[in-house]
Amino acid sequence: MTYTPETWPIGAALLNFTGVTADGRDRTLAGPGAWRQTLREVRLAGFDHVDLTDSWVRAADLDASGRRELLNTARSYDLSFSDLAVTRKSVITPDEEQARRNMDYTKRAIDAAADLEAPMVCVGLHDPFTPAQKEVTWFWLAEGAEDVETPENRDKAATRFRELGEYAAERGVSLSLEMYEGTFLGTADSSVQLVTAVDLPNVGLCPDIGNIVRLHREVEDWREMLTKMLPYTNYWQLKNYFRDYDPATGSYASAPAPLALGFINYREAIGMAIEAGFGGPMCVEHYGGDGLTVTAANRDYIRDILRAKLPEDQPA
Repeated sequence: MTYTPETWPIGAALLNFTGVTADGRDRTLAGPGAWRQTLREVRLAGFDHVDLTDSWVRAADLDASGRRELLNTARSYDLSFSDLAVTRKSVITPDEEQARRNMDYTKRAIDAAADLEAPMVCVGLHDPFTPAQKEVTWFWLAEGAEDVETPENRDKAATRFRELGEYAAERGVSLSLEMYEGTFLGTADSSVQLVTAVDLPNVGLCPDIGNIVRLHREVEDWREMLTKMLPYTNYWQLKNYFRDYDPATGSYASAPAPLALGFINYREAIGMAIEAGFGGPMCVEHYGGDGLTVTAANRDYIRDILRAKLPEDQPA
């Protein structure tokens, strides 16, 4: 499918909305009454697509009836689902029983995507927060769990993503592998190596370079990361950060920023993506503060760039 600047699916991430209701219920199981307010706010912020983050509602844990209710609730606000995001459920986590449960959960998420008419499921290899990550202001300031670098572990990741990709293809769904530090998707080269090892047409990359730029250490140049990953990209989570480095002390600093103001030049980055032939859904994310308002501004900023970068009177 091709898009114009106005029709390109740019989903609102729901990272800033909790998975627990004010009275302590699991929002997933609480039903439409617990979903409407968030979806109403997303629509009033000008979005027509939602990136269904499972920290808000776990579509994978809804039965067929619950999924129909979720789809109908979204439709009542003229919203569509551009993606389902499976977060912190690595299929190669060291606990093999948990890894198998994560595989089963991801397959249910793929089923849910088909039922919710979402074309994409975004998956990764990052694990739940460590105790240290739960204590700091921003979780990326503390070290998280990391993949053990062995050929066997890397092969396991490729094999399991291939199994999920084949499962998804049977249901008309694509998979996108999210870039994230400390995993086999933690660098551009490693990400390309993994997605080419999977070697399926419906499995691509999500070059979430914001996950890397925010780290308090030396990182890859964002332009070089995109140059390597964009040819394999089928979905894109976009966020930005202020980033600073003091050579006198060796210290780094970072904080969330609107797309237009941060370290990554997204006008250039989106131009690179268009030149590389990217035409998949996007998702705008932002941590802290009123994330919905910031992401709404990010969406409008992206559409302005698309108007400037796409050929006149010609969709992507």
